[in-house]
This record gives sequence, C-alpha cells and structure tokens, in this order.
Amino acid sequence: MSRPLIDLKGRRALVTGGGRGIGRSIALAMAQAGADVTVASRSQNELDEVAAEIHALGPRGLTVKIDVMSREQIMAGVNQANRRA
Repeated sequence: MSRPLIDLKGRRALVTGGGRGIGRSIALAMAQAGADVTVASRSQNELDEVAAEIHALGPRGLTVKIDVMSREQIMAGVNQANRRA
C-alpha cells in the first residue's frame, strides 16, 4: 500500500463487510492511515485474517461478527466495539 493521504491516528473506525472485497480494502486503508479499526462481517475466519493484517500495520484491529440485516446484531456489535475500545 502507498502512503495514506490523511492521518487518522487517534481515531476509531467501524467497517461493515470488512472481511473481504471493498470493505477489506477500506479497513486496511484506514488502518494504514493510523486508525484503530473494528471490522464487522458474518464470517469469523475472514475477520481474523483482516485483523491480523491490521495488527501488522500497527493500529489495533478488533473484530465483531454480525449480520447487518439485523438491527439487534448491529446494536450489539457497536456496543461490543465501544467496550473494547
């Protein structure tokens, strides 16, 4: 990855669909810019892989397994991410 265009040090981000594709790329770009990133997805294996890549960049990477079609899971995931931060 190239040098980030913005500085996100001290910031936190929540990226849904972050286990693969565009979401994964966004999560990694935010981590490269210095943000602590919580990655949400339905697949724990994909989440663990992305979190490991985030840790390799330096920032903290957290994972939350949720289905964004469920309001209850979204609220529980956001609460879980806030407690870990």
